[in-house]
Amino acid sequence: METTLSAIDWQAALTLHDRWLRTVILARLQEPQAVDDVMQEVALAAVRQAAPLADVAKLAPWLYQLAVRQSLLYRRKCGRRRKLVQRAMELTPVETRETPAQPLGWLLASERRDLVRRALDLLPARDAQILLLKYTEDWNYHQIAAHLGCSHAAVETRLHRARQRMRDALTRLNAEVES
Repeated sequence: METTLSAIDWQAALTLHDRWLRTVILARLQEPQAVDDVMQEVALAAVRQAAPLADVAKLAPWLYQLAVRQSLLYRRKCGRRRKLVQRAMELTPVETRETPAQPLGWLLASERRDLVRRALDLLPARDAQILLLKYTEDWNYHQIAAHLGCSHAAVETRLHRARQRMRDALTRLNAEVES
């Protein structure tokens, strides 16, 4: 019996997978204010897909790929918008320009959180993503593997490498702060 995407209760499926998908999107974009926009695009893309899903058990990896794709499309759209603003700024007289606001400054309350966030920013997106799923969502290796569509061993390897890169980034940032 083949189940198609149209037979899935999308509201329930997206509600079930909402939290970890938001974590993946946040790790990819590193912009908390953009997560809601991208989640809306993920929901729209999921409902609009015409390709049949042969195995409903593979819904989580499919949604993961969709979230990654929508995150990339969002970043591309933001890049285009930045270029347009840059061109407009070049055409606008200097005295009428305003300096852009820095909204992230107040988000990071403690020095440690700031240091960890900066270290996460230095990591490749895949490393930050798997670390956030492991430590903010408190998932075990099997849950991560099931949602990302990879093997348990691949998750172990990726987490090991991501932790090592995180340690190296924190060591470098600590050295910068102390000097």
